[in-house]
Amino acid sequence: MKKNVILFISMVVITLFAILCTGTDKNQAQNDLSLLTLERIFSDRDFSAERFGPARWLEDGSGYTTLEKSQTLEIGRDIVRYDPETGRREILISAERLVPPGENEPLRIDNYIWAQDGKKLLVYTNSKRVWRQNTRGDYWVLDLETWKLQKLGGAADPSTLMFAKFSPDGSQVGYVMKNNIYVEDLATQRIIPLTSDGTKTLINGTFDWVYEEELGLRDGFRWSPDGKHIAYWQLDSSGIREFYLINNTDSLYPKITPIQYPKVGTDNSVCRVGVVPASGGETRWFQFSGDSTRDYYIARMEWAHSSEEVILQHLNRLQNTNTVMLGNIQTGELRPVFIDADETWVEVVSENDLRWISGGKYFTWISERDGWQHVYVVSRDGKDVKCVTPGNFDVISIQNIDVEGGWIYFIASPDNPTQRFLYRARLDGEENIERVTPEGSLGSHRYQISPDGRWAIHNFSSFGVSPKIDLVELPGHHILRPLVDNEKLRTNVENLERGEFEFFRVNIGDVELDGWMMKPPDFDSGKKYPLLFHIYGEPAGSTVRDSWGGRNYLWHLMLTQRGYLVASLDNRGTNVPRGRDWRKSIYRQVGILATKDQAAALRRLLKDRPYIDPGRIGIWGWSGGGQMSLNMIFRYPELYSTAMAIAFVSDQRLYDTIYQERYMGLPDDNEEGYINGSPITHAHRLEGNLLIAHGTADDNVHYQSFERLINELVKHNKPFTMMSYPNRTHGISEGENTTRHLFSLLTRYLMTKMPPGPQSP
Repeated sequence: MKKNVILFISMVVITLFAILCTGTDKNQAQNDLSLLTLERIFSDRDFSAERFGPARWLEDGSGYTTLEKSQTLEIGRDIVRYDPETGRREILISAERLVPPGENEPLRIDNYIWAQDGKKLLVYTNSKRVWRQNTRGDYWVLDLETWKLQKLGGAADPSTLMFAKFSPDGSQVGYVMKNNIYVEDLATQRIIPLTSDGTKTLINGTFDWVYEEELGLRDGFRWSPDGKHIAYWQLDSSGIREFYLINNTDSLYPKITPIQYPKVGTDNSVCRVGVVPASGGETRWFQFSGDSTRDYYIARMEWAHSSEEVILQHLNRLQNTNTVMLGNIQTGELRPVFIDADETWVEVVSENDLRWISGGKYFTWISERDGWQHVYVVSRDGKDVKCVTPGNFDVISIQNIDVEGGWIYFIASPDNPTQRFLYRARLDGEENIERVTPEGSLGSHRYQISPDGRWAIHNFSSFGVSPKIDLVELPGHHILRPLVDNEKLRTNVENLERGEFEFFRVNIGDVELDGWMMKPPDFDSGKKYPLLFHIYGEPAGSTVRDSWGGRNYLWHLMLTQRGYLVASLDNRGTNVPRGRDWRKSIYRQVGILATKDQAAALRRLLKDRPYIDPGRIGIWGWSGGGQMSLNMIFRYPELYSTAMAIAFVSDQRLYDTIYQERYMGLPDDNEEGYINGSPITHAHRLEGNLLIAHGTADDNVHYQSFERLINELVKHNKPFTMMSYPNRTHGISEGENTTRHLFSLLTRYLMTKMPPGPQSP
């Protein structure tokens, strides 16, 4: 009896502490700057990174431009040019030049684009969000010879223009407005409609929800090199069923927002590509044969280093065959020149990785055709295909092609998939590959390389080490000068009380998984600690990276200060540079193989690390990580005591066509896989503590998925805790204080249900 009373009192104290922990954040932050609190993490006071850019290299590589705070106005930013060799600074455009006629303040620069001749500037401002990104706004053109500032779009409504860009000679600008494409002459301000049939469901020059979300396509038109034509996508989404988002809070009666969203196995938009004269006229459509117009994707389209042909990537519905085609703009005929195929799925090659070389005779391509992801050089007719980066490693992305020097620069990490480095190879593939990032460097490195390959803006960070940006000279990687030091952020992080952390591999029998673990500052290996896993686990990304980590890192560090072990593991199927077989092993078994890997790794850790308390093991994740968190606690109730799942898919049959079918196949052909891989199928096995959270306006993973899981848990009389965030989308960030509130919820729940601190064996 006495023992039970003591245990009860202890749990009450722990619970009260967890409830009060958020309220004491302010006092703790003031009293001890070595300790983290939610207020410090989310206040943007102590741990915000310095801003840089956006930077633009000039076409000839002679310098770059960036944005800096105005030196003469209280608000606004100047556009400044830097000489990379000398560091000479020159204000090209002061904020005063960007004050519209009749106004007192300069335009807020959300983005900017130079004309090819550098004599005009296109300023994007007053932007509004469309799905995930701010792609709708106002555009202004500044003539650097006359200093005339003019707004595009005539009498268009505010924030309705999209993807404006100069014609090659800088005399015109093309843009999309309300699903139609227009060209505006800058001298006369005459606006020519190139399409007039655009409606809510007939989309010209941009994309529907699923193309944008899963193929990364937003800007849907391209100027020809000679400026005489525009090639563009057109999507007819009239056959897609609507999903309804309900807003109950912003008006007296609910507001319903319909979204055309193709769920797995249902119809996609009808897609086609055409070319129209920039002066106006009829569109000539390219003629595709074979599949139904709803059963393929035009995943990429660009001009093919000429004004006579475009190059397209035609992806079948299963996404296991990517056919590269050249299209003749005069006849509309398509000619297949190269096919990339796989038994599972193939990746689309981005416009950054498909580059024309040798005067348009060859193009670069990235493929896994030999079991590793490599760069290939392919002849225009497709008959000559050569790998120029051979070896048992993956090329992650192309950074630059120095055509004159004959080099291709790319990111890879042959020996450690948690890190990223710059390498280069000869375009003819005849010499050994060279590492450009200095030997001995750790962490993750990113580069923005000048067109001539001489200079690069180099961004570096590592686990728990804030980003640092330098200007470097290539190929020697000589640092010319620092651009962003983040001294304040770095100092504040270094002053925090931090325990040991490690990257490790755990052997689960047929494969080793990469992972990291953070330990409490006063860690004692002779005691037992609770362990919280952070997980993603899906094929779209990974969590085990030797890079800064931002707020997630800080929140995890705060948990270690309160007595938790925090760890993460990348299971097979995650998008890391460990070869084709690693990434594609999960085909048709998403949520099945990955969960087995995670459970096997945990069992191995429990054997090898006796300081892990087997009775206090939790897991949390967002989106795909939320789905994985649910799968782990449902499938392995003997291993996990607590799970916190955010914005998750509970039933894979509720998600969209492109993503889910890419990795699982069509639902009619893999019904068992869809059912067995979905958390909702296993919800009846819940035994531990479960917190679920979702935004009701999530247009990506619908609130429907959340509610169906609730029904299943209620059906089986399973206790759980839930939080709905009204009118928040997938990131649950809209509205004042939302992000901090969510992480306060996670912190309280974790500390209540899985108490922190060491216990004696």
